[in-house]
Amino acid sequence: MRIINVFANDTVLSKDTKRLLKRKLEKSDFVVPREFDPNAELIICIGGDGSFLQTLHKYHFPEIPFIGINTGHLGFFQELHPDGLDEFIFKYKHEKYEIQHLKTVKAVATDGAERHIYNGLNEIIFKGERSRTIHLNLSIGESFIERFSGDGLLVSTPAGSTAYNYSLGGSIVDPRLNLLQVTPIAPMNTTAYRSFTSSIILPPDLSIRIYPEYSRDEEILIVTDGMEYKHSGIEEIYIEFSESIVKLLRFENYDFWSKVKSKFL
Repeated sequence: MRIINVFANDTVLSKDTKRLLKRKLEKSDFVVPREFDPNAELIICIGGDGSFLQTLHKYHFPEIPFIGINTGHLGFFQELHPDGLDEFIFKYKHEKYEIQHLKTVKAVATDGAERHIYNGLNEIIFKGERSRTIHLNLSIGESFIERFSGDGLLVSTPAGSTAYNYSLGGSIVDPRLNLLQVTPIAPMNTTAYRSFTSSIILPPDLSIRIYPEYSRDEEILIVTDGMEYKHSGIEEIYIEFSESIVKLLRFENYDFWSKVKSKFL
């Protein structure tokens, strides 16, 4: 029995696409369960990049390969369009695809004896509550770098370099490269506060540590792929590549830079 999980967001187009796809898959001898089945061989996400990321987090970064059908706007992770369902099923059954392996980033936030662990495919962001200026002491490896002052810091993977990181002026990174990128968010650069204003590119063996500073009643927001978590009393945040790998189904004609051109130029 060949099982494929299919999930869709709440738009009319996504729901209609899911119903049509389910019928076509079942006619091709696949089983589409009502709920998430961990024994599935594929997960299909119908929607935009946000729906894809929400599904990824909801099921805790499963090892099952993903493919997306774009019914949203940008759809950078999405490989298919609703008018290509028959072609997709044919190519999938005949194994005319490759698996792209995307690395994820992990942050371990320590609050006394308690540890909070977050994973992100695109990025993890550290910012002040209520859009206040935040002060973050940044260390890379064993070296203290600076006392950052501004709206926050973003740590992105190559896969996430084209997301919020790009909007902040960070570099677009080919996902075949193995690196992390630290990008400042609205850094302050005055006589009172001196913060770096461009991204820092780091090799995979260099860890990142952040030590927040707090004034009275302040909290820190940790945002992973758009999902916010509020904390008070975090003493240290340790950031590195995660062991979780996201597998994306890509067809033979997929090219990262062609996609960059079609989406951004």
